[in-house]
Order: sequence, then C-alpha cells, then structure tokens
Amino acid sequence: MNFLSRLDFSNIVSNTPLISIDFCILKEREILLGKRINPPAKNFFFVPGGRIFKSEIKRDAFKRILKNELGMAIKKGQEKFVIDLGSYEHFYEDNFLDNKKFSTHYVVLAYLLSYELLTPIKGCEIKEQHSEYLWINVDKVNEYKYNIHQNTLEYFKNPLLRNFGLNQ
Repeated sequence: MNFLSRLDFSNIVSNTPLISIDFCILKEREILLGKRINPPAKNFFFVPGGRIFKSEIKRDAFKRILKNELGMAIKKGQEKFVIDLGSYEHFYEDNFLDNKKFSTHYVVLAYLLSYELLTPIKGCEIKEQHSEYLWINVDKVNEYKYNIHQNTLEYFKNPLLRNFGLNQ
C-alpha cells in the first residue's frame, strides 16, 4: 500500500470526500467508544473506524481497520452476523492537520457487530488512535458526561442498533 505525502493527502481531503468504515461494537447493551487522539474529532469519544485506501477491497479494509484500531479480527465463519447499518456522511470543519484551512467530508459505511464475533490477534500492536476506551450503555447514552461526538450519536438513532440484543 503506497502512502501519500502530506501535501497530496491535503489536496485530496480539501477537494474530495473520503470513504471510511465505522464499527458499532456491542457487548450486550454496551457500545465500545474510543477517545480520539487525532483530528478531526480530536478529544471526542467515537466508535472505532478508519478510511478505505485506494485500490483496497472493502472486505480487506474492514479486516485491516479492525486489526489496526483494536487488535481484533472476526472469528472464522462469523462474517455473516455483521449487520450493515447503512451509509452516513460526516462533516468536520477541520482536518487531519488540525487546522480550519479546509474541511473534511467522510462517506461512512457503518457496521454493527457483537463483541462475541471478535477474537484478539496475538502479537498485534494497536496503532495509537485513541487515548482510552470505554463501554457505555446504549440506552443511557444521554446520561453520560463524556464528550461523545455528534456523528457517533447519530448511530444510536438507527433501529438496528437501538434494538440490538433486546429480543434474544
């Protein structure tokens, strides 16, 4: 995978939307959030996720992002239980350079998956995207004092997420 120079990536971000994948990982009625270290959405709690690279198949991006963000993989044969939450659009006034010279626009493919579908990858180092992780109850999200980003809160409106695990 070829990585772009900061200048090339700046030109892309300032002129085009990026495509990314977000994971809404639930353990019973709790969802996993991480406090972002990097802009955009720096210092906000957000679901794990990342962008799809040029020429990367969505399935491969899914696996790479799970590995890099969480050091996890989907257990063999469990892919069929991943739920497609649809696409979302995220707009930010700033960018990866942490300035407001140009905005960032993501088209996000969101997925819901049970924590039980995941397995740790031995010897995997997690890239530093989050300073801390926490599990919050999806039914009590408005009761928390955490700085949860509005784009993450949008996932809580999706009936597939809202009703996950209620009829089991």
